[in-house]
Amino acid sequence: MKIEDMRIGMQVRHVQYGVGAVKSLNEHTADVRFDSGVHIVDPHSSGVEPAQPTAVISPLSISMGLLIQRTVDEVVDKLGFEKPDAVVEQLGARWHGGKAVLHPADPTLQTKEVPLETFFHKIVMVRNNLRVLEQKINAHDKLTDGEKVEMQQYVTRSYGSLTTFNVLFKQKEDQF
Repeated sequence: MKIEDMRIGMQVRHVQYGVGAVKSLNEHTADVRFDSGVHIVDPHSSGVEPAQPTAVISPLSISMGLLIQRTVDEVVDKLGFEKPDAVVEQLGARWHGGKAVLHPADPTLQTKEVPLETFFHKIVMVRNNLRVLEQKINAHDKLTDGEKVEMQQYVTRSYGSLTTFNVLFKQKEDQF
């Protein structure tokens, strides 16, 4: 490992001392705090290596775990998936704790009640799945442009059918 590849706070693994954290860097050596204490190591000759996988994104260097987390968060955001608690936040306040009640035409049949949070969550999942479908259609390499347009029309009509439920959304930009 080169001294240039190290940074303060970085976790490194040493054959003899185990895992430690870089405390300071000098021209050719690094002060690393291991369980046994602080040791001065020459990263080039001592066989020190990163304790965790790392990625270098010029000019940024971050841990692989953080890179993956940020990447996953961005992908989830781009695909339109919401975290479960974010879904309920989109529900208008007047609907919190409410329920959808379905009365069958036949009075001998039982009425069905569904908590509005559950109903709303399912509507949002339909919206998310439509967004993913739309992206997959647009990215498909074997569909012609005409076929993509035709399939997009079905997705658009599906969105249109869901506009009935816009009344449930707190923010206008979250609606269909």
